[in-house]
Amino acid sequence: MPKVKGRGHQSGEDKRGGGGGHYESREDEEGEGEIGDPARSVEGWVLIVTGLHEEAQEDEVVDRFGEFGEVRNVQMNLDRRTGFVKGYALVEFLKKNEAEKAKEGMDKEEMYGKEVRVDWAFVHGGRGGGRRGGGRR
Repeated sequence: MPKVKGRGHQSGEDKRGGGGGHYESREDEEGEGEIGDPARSVEGWVLIVTGLHEEAQEDEVVDRFGEFGEVRNVQMNLDRRTGFVKGYALVEFLKKNEAEKAKEGMDKEEMYGKEVRVDWAFVHGGRGGGRRGGGRR
């Protein structure tokens, strides 16, 4: 048998020991869920907040959403050219019930004079946000 070199070559058995193509999975604390139901990220329950004013501050977002539970993380992307917020933020909670309260409490609320929309960032079997129809709202 000729000698074969390279990373992809396997002789006989799987040298990684885990069996090819077998990956660990993460179980949601709430179970699998139906299509369209919120899905937990690796870290927690993530909401997407859209319609943010370009001058919105991270501290203000944390304060407003913190009224509903412990905010673990807020991600606000900035426009490279202008340095202003792009109009959306990701807000992460550890507990699903706190994220649900924040979603219900902050959806269609006003921040910096603009109405914000709040929805789930991840859903089972869907494409982000759980909204149907694909158009902007």
